[in-house]
Amino acid sequence: MTTSEELLAALQRLRLPETDQDPVALGWIKDAKVVGRVAAFTLALPPSRMAKRDDLERAVREGLRGLPGIDDLAIHVVAGAEQAAPQRGLANVKHVIAIGSGKGGVGKSTVSANLALALAKTGAKVGLLDADIYGPSIPLLLGVADQKPLVQGNKLQPIERLGLRMMSMGFLLPNADDPVVWRGPMLASALRQFVQDVNWGELDYLLVDLPPGTGDVPLSLVQLLPLSGAIVVITPQAVAAAIGTKTLKMFQQTRVPILGIVENMSHFVCEHCGHDTPIFDTGGGKRASEASGVPFLGEIPLDPKIRHTSDMGTPVVVAEPDSPPARAFVALAEALREQVSTAAGSH
Repeated sequence: MTTSEELLAALQRLRLPETDQDPVALGWIKDAKVVGRVAAFTLALPPSRMAKRDDLERAVREGLRGLPGIDDLAIHVVAGAEQAAPQRGLANVKHVIAIGSGKGGVGKSTVSANLALALAKTGAKVGLLDADIYGPSIPLLLGVADQKPLVQGNKLQPIERLGLRMMSMGFLLPNADDPVVWRGPMLASALRQFVQDVNWGELDYLLVDLPPGTGDVPLSLVQLLPLSGAIVVITPQAVAAAIGTKTLKMFQQTRVPILGIVENMSHFVCEHCGHDTPIFDTGGGKRASEASGVPFLGEIPLDPKIRHTSDMGTPVVVAEPDSPPARAFVALAEALREQVSTAAGSH
């Protein structure tokens, strides 16, 4: 007759598809016990594995077949938390903050670059990780697209400019316009290298510019990184706000604290007459904030200066520090610092 302890030992001997650890070590097994002739437990899969729940449950059943005295398996499959093990490359980083969006085209990378620069202007040590492997734009926004990282002591050295330390797939491509034609496993390997094998050094903040959406790469990063929290960038219109909420819910389901919502392209102010025009509607960020119960960090205007300075490789926070959009990014940085401090104090 199999005991509860023997059931747990049998689970520890399993190796499930696409894993190199047993489900117990991964934290996927909860409340394993034997009741009569039934072995019962909860299989708490991380959200990134829920699409494979049937295959994983089938593999568990197959692996436990033939346990003495067991006639049936009662397996309750639920969505658990992603496992975020500390990474050696980030040992001296105080706060890792993910910046995500539900869709492309909302200016997430531009927000990431200017927010990083605004934080650096406070005297903080700031890093910026461009995790959009397919569409890296940080090198262009920061004017370093032609630079290549050095390798010292088996570590990639970040590219540095304007007080930021940066890493991006764009630095590793032979040409800036070369495509990255990779499948999932290669993406995960590159991301792991950016986390573990880059000499980030001592940082107060590492901002991670995620690719848009809730696919494999954002989920892999949530699992890889010891995140202090996440920001979601949206634009005001209802469709964009609704899609952005999906990314917000992804962070919530993976137990990542939401530091707040940023509304980009909130309004356009004519430089000639001063008229305020809400080109993409108005109030979407505040509505999303109220509906989800997460902080609203602020609004960034739709201003040609942001586009022009970004194209020139010196974002508006540095190029035109007294301009309204630059002041908006500085206010955003201060709101973020307050939220990070509040979140850290609550733990």
